[in-house]
Amino acid sequence: MDKVTADILEQFQDFINYRFNKSEMLLQALTTPQFANEKRILHYQILETLGDVVIKLIFSLKLYNKGEVNPGRLTITKAHLEDNQTFQKVATEMELWKYIFSSNKQRVKDTSILADVFEAICGAIFIDSGKNLQVVEKLIIDRFITDWESLIKESPHLSKNQLLEYLQNKFKMIPTIKCDFEKLGPDNDARWIAKNPKIIDKDHKELIMVPNHLKSDKSKSKQDAEKNISLKILKHLQGK
Repeated sequence: MDKVTADILEQFQDFINYRFNKSEMLLQALTTPQFANEKRILHYQILETLGDVVIKLIFSLKLYNKGEVNPGRLTITKAHLEDNQTFQKVATEMELWKYIFSSNKQRVKDTSILADVFEAICGAIFIDSGKNLQVVEKLIIDRFITDWESLIKESPHLSKNQLLEYLQNKFKMIPTIKCDFEKLGPDNDARWIAKNPKIIDKDHKELIMVPNHLKSDKSKSKQDAEKNISLKILKHLQGK
C-alpha cells in the first residue's frame, strides 16, 4: 500500500472516528470495480451487498423500537429510508467522493457510486467490528442520517404515487406515464436512465407536454429510474 492510499485511509478513519482492524477491508469498501480491475485488487460490490442488508435491519429495528407495529407501514417507511437516492444524498453531504479510489476517467461525484460506497462502508464496519450492528448504527446511521422526516418526504419511492395523484386531480382520471429506458454498463453492473417521458390517456393521447430534456439520474434498476424521473416531472409541473 503506497503512502497516498494509506493517508486517505487514515483521513477517512479519522472522519468516521473508527479504526479498522483490517485496513484492507476499508480500502476494498472505497474502491470502485473499474479501478479494481485496473489494479487487480478487490472492490466494494460484495461489501455493498452486505451493507444493504445491514442498513435494512438497522432501520427495521429502529422503527420497531419507536413503536411501529404495523408491518405494512414499517415496510413502506423503511423503503423510503433505504432508497438509493437517499444514500447518494447522504454520501454527498459527507463529501464521500474525496475518499473513493476510482479510475482517472471515472466520474464519481453526483453519481450512484456514492450510494454504493456508503452501503459498502456500512458492510465493512459491520464485518470488521465483529458483526456489531450497534457500531454501524452509532458511527454511520445516527451520525449521518439525522433528519428522517425530510428524507422520507424527498424519497423517490413517494414520487410516482404523488405524480399520479397530482395528475388525477388535474385531469379527473388516472393517466399512464410512459418513458424510454437506456441501459449503461455491463449486465453485472448495469445502470438505467429513464428518458423521453410522456403522460397519456387510455387512448394514447398526450395529456400534457413534458420537456424532452427531462431524464432520470443513473439508477440501479428501471424501477428506481422511473421513480426518479417521476419526481422530476412532478417538480416541473409544480413549477419547483
